[in-house]
Amino acid sequence: MMTSIDEGRRYLAERLADTVAKALEADLASRERVLLVVSGGSTPKPFFSALASKALPWSRVDVTLADERWVADDDADSNARLVRETLLVGLAAEACFHSLTTDDDTPETGVEAVSARVAALPWPASVVVLGMGGDGHTASLFPDSEQLATALETTEATVAVRAPSVPQARITLSAARLADAHLHVLHINGEDKRRVLADALGGDDARQLPIRTFLAQPIATYWAP
Repeated sequence: MMTSIDEGRRYLAERLADTVAKALEADLASRERVLLVVSGGSTPKPFFSALASKALPWSRVDVTLADERWVADDDADSNARLVRETLLVGLAAEACFHSLTTDDDTPETGVEAVSARVAALPWPASVVVLGMGGDGHTASLFPDSEQLATALETTEATVAVRAPSVPQARITLSAARLADAHLHVLHINGEDKRRVLADALGGDDARQLPIRTFLAQPIATYWAP
């Protein structure tokens, strides 16, 4: 049985899908190919499903991730698997997906190849959809990661990341690459995330709450209880 919270989050996801589809459509009017950057986790599932039903020329849309766990594409924890199963279906199956992993054993050995792959995409992105964790991280910009300063400052497209707070090694788009977009969206659910966002808006130290990096520029926030 769907609760009022479920209904609110589904409604929010549908409105976000409308916004993203319109942004893609607007850029497609003047560009041959456009880029959509999305985030993983449980929050975007209804958004992905709603967006997948939009009648767009999906064959001209490139899709990639803000970050990824360094696991096989068919692993249960893979963001790529989530995107393939919930976004790249129906009408959106014609979109071209670009993963953030290679066959290398570690992200440190694969990061150069992934950076080249990402840099070749049609930047600036039309839309970057970010999420946020309870610790204020977004993408894989974790406050306890030794690579955070690099990810915030580098001009490279991607950074290999390890953090004590997460079990798997990861790869993330750098802050500079994530900033290169026409539209930024923050998609979050729950009172706990609302409180973290309020804290983030009250300061400017991105190393404490990395989401602050993107709050210093225009960003559309989509929140449901």
